[in-house]
Amino acid sequence: MLQIEQDNCWDYHNGKSEMWMGKTLRDGYRAKVFLMTKIDGRTKQAAASQIDESLKRLQTDHVDLMQIHENLRMEDADRCFAEGGAIEALEEAKQTGKIRYIGFTGHKDPIVHNRMLDVAAEHNFHFDSCQMPLNLLDASFRSFARHVVARLLQEGIAVLGMKPMASGAIVKNKIATPKECLSYALTLPTSAVITGIDSMDVLEQDLEIMKDFKPLDGGQMRELLARTMKSAHTGNYEKFKTATMYDGTALHPEWLG
Repeated sequence: MLQIEQDNCWDYHNGKSEMWMGKTLRDGYRAKVFLMTKIDGRTKQAAASQIDESLKRLQTDHVDLMQIHENLRMEDADRCFAEGGAIEALEEAKQTGKIRYIGFTGHKDPIVHNRMLDVAAEHNFHFDSCQMPLNLLDASFRSFARHVVARLLQEGIAVLGMKPMASGAIVKNKIATPKECLSYALTLPTSAVITGIDSMDVLEQDLEIMKDFKPLDGGQMRELLARTMKSAHTGNYEKFKTATMYDGTALHPEWLG
C-alpha cells in the first residue's frame, strides 16, 4: 500500500490543501493510500462539522487517521474530553466509519503533550497516534524526543515526527545538512517522519537521501547532538515552540468552537 502522510489539516490554505488532495485521490488512488488530516474543533459541534467538511473536500467517505490539531495549551485536553467536547465527535465518527484512527498533534511543549495523555488515561481513552517536532535541536530544548517518545512506545501509540529541519531553520542557518536532519529523525523510533516539500528539487533531494539511508549508530547520534546543542538552547531556531507565528488556532480562536 502506498502511504500518504501529507500532514493535511482542515484549516490549511483555507481548506484548499484538502481540496487539492481530494482531486488527487479521485482517479482510483483512494483505495491505495493511508489518508490523514486534522481538525481544530474542541467542542463536539465544531469537531463534527470540521470532520464532515474535510470528508467532502477530500472526496471520500472516510479518513484513515484524524488528529486533533495544535495541542498547544494545557487546557486543550480538558476541553477535548469535557462533556460535549471534541472526543465525543471523534468517537461517533469512528463508530459510523468516517474515521479509522484518532490522534493528536502539537508543536509547543512536551508538558502539554503529556497532559493530553494524562487526561486521556483518566477517561480510559487510547490515542492511536501522536505527532510532534523531532529534530536535532528538539533534543536539547523542550524535548519531545526525551520526554514524550518513550511514553508513546510504552503505551502503543504511533510516533509521528514532524519538522525534522525545524521548518527549514536548521539547514538555512547551516547548523546541519538535510541528510543529517532526516537521518537523525529517521533513526528515532518513529512510525513516520513528515518533512516539508515545497519544490521538485526538495522532493528529489529527499528521495536521494532515503535511497542511501542507514540508521545512525550511537556515536553518530551523540556527535550530531553535541555539535548542534549550542544552537538549540535558546529556542531561537524552533520558533514553533517559542513564538505564535505558527499557532493557527491562537490566531483564529473561532476555529476551536
